[in-house]
Amino acid sequence: MSFNPVEGIGVMERAVELTNSGESFVMATVVWRQGPSSGQSGSRAIITNDGKLFGWIGGACAEPVLIREAKKVMESGKAQLIWLGQEADFMGMHVPDGVLTVPMACQSEGALQIYVEPVQSAPQVMIVGRSPMAVTLKQLIEVLNWRVQLVDFADFTTTMVSDTSVVIVATQGHGDEEATEVALPANPVYLGVVASRKRGAAVLAYLNDRGFKQSEIEKIHLPAGLDLGHTTHREMAVSILAELVQMRASGALVQKNPRINLPLLQPVEVIDLVCGMTVTAEKSNRPFEYEGTTYYFCAPGCRTRFEKDPSSFISQEAKC
Repeated sequence: MSFNPVEGIGVMERAVELTNSGESFVMATVVWRQGPSSGQSGSRAIITNDGKLFGWIGGACAEPVLIREAKKVMESGKAQLIWLGQEADFMGMHVPDGVLTVPMACQSEGALQIYVEPVQSAPQVMIVGRSPMAVTLKQLIEVLNWRVQLVDFADFTTTMVSDTSVVIVATQGHGDEEATEVALPANPVYLGVVASRKRGAAVLAYLNDRGFKQSEIEKIHLPAGLDLGHTTHREMAVSILAELVQMRASGALVQKNPRINLPLLQPVEVIDLVCGMTVTAEKSNRPFEYEGTTYYFCAPGCRTRFEKDPSSFISQEAKC
């Protein structure tokens, strides 16, 4: 898919694509600009889990700041308004609480305000079984616009589950053990079994006999749902959904393993000694080696100035 960096063509299409695939991302929107910034009001960009940016919000100084802050927003789940401008712009100005100001000293003297918000993908819920409770749960989940599928135990396979799936075993005595055994190897982010504690103990004993590790078995929510006291079968659906909503709000429905967390690791950040901007220490940020140390720059102009007189910028940094 191609993206027009000026008009933002493809950004919303990409957002739909990511949503359908179950991947969370960050949406950044320019809500205010002051020329000569290259960003335009209404410009949008998407930052994915692995730090890739699609779309256009501004030039070389704005993008690394946006990607850095987008990762923080993704991890916290809280939106952020970022104000990028010259340091003089903030002198004597009233900055509302919650607004992050980032001084820029790049060649362009423009300014931008960017609203950065997390877009959490809808959970993918697999309900195994067709009891009245299972049907009610599916209907409730559909009201939230979550992705949900109801499947018979006979048709249920491990390939239907991923490590970001929510699986509810609602066979209720008709294949509880086998359905749980099918789901467990896929390491779903949530695996709940609708059963009494006595019935649940039999399920856990079965899995132990089948050779599953105790650490795997302990991940099973049994019985599934919040404890609402004595409830009817249909009311159990409410308790299960309540638990899922609570877990999603706390961020617990995001798989916590090295494969998922790796893209979110913060890269090494350094200061561009010419303009004072924070940049990542990577090849794309114009590395220049001087006396055994590698320096990085946000723009070609900064590197050129440094090349002409490295010692002056290094000495200024030392004084700070």
